Amino acid sequence: MTMRHPLIAGNWKMHKTPQETEEFIVKFLPKLANVEAIEVLIIPPFTCLDRAGKLLQGQPLQLGAQDMHYEEEGAFTGAISARMLKACGCSYVLVGHSERRELFHDDDTIVARKLNAVLDADLMPILCVGETLSEHDLVEEKISRQLTEDLAGIDGSTLARITIAYEPIWAIGTGKTATPEVAQETISIIRRFIVTNYDEASAQGIRILYGGSVKPANAASLMAQPDIDGALVGGAALVAESFGQIVDAVRS
Repeated sequence: MTMRHPLIAGNWKMHKTPQETEEFIVKFLPKLANVEAIEVLIIPPFTCLDRAGKLLQGQPLQLGAQDMHYEEEGAFTGAISARMLKACGCSYVLVGHSERRELFHDDDTIVARKLNAVLDADLMPILCVGETLSEHDLVEEKISRQLTEDLAGIDGSTLARITIAYEPIWAIGTGKTATPEVAQETISIIRRFIVTNYDEASAQGIRILYGGSVKPANAASLMAQPDIDGALVGGAALVAESFGQIVDAVRS
């Protein structure tokens, strides 16, 4: 079986100023001193990326963006391009986060365009998929449809550059968490989709994260599941101590 290096990604959403970002980084970096074979990523708001990128040059903490427009430049007020993100030091971009889908109406056509734009810019996308509570009984159908539309035209070699994050929408910011067994079952559905639509090697090579109220208390049990390769962390990633505890839980 292919060894997949875990990725712990902290999505800060609409939190923190540039100064607060600097304070977090200063507190958090020492916690990575002995971390090996685990990638750790913070995903601050756009306004914080430039300062974060300067502070993280040469450091073992990666930088990502919460979204990206699919056009290279132009009259798109409020949008951010790949060139801008790369200039700030970003290496990762979230694509299709549930809040972008639900609140900002990014449908799968838009998500696919953004995904391809991230790949074309030599950035690494984290493609988010997941279901609402009312869709939970049809979770395989919902996720399969998302993956079919979002990955349309993506070949096996390009797929290897993508990380997928499963985020049950009913567990985001609610304090509810899918049990490790439920998370494992759904993420195994994603891996089986890759087997069916690509091949076994692609399925064993692709990294799949769990995101949905991940905390220090549940991180180890979630990460112990065979198909879960890391976490997309929300609120617990805003505090250096709790985010560090999640990283520690993964490496222990």
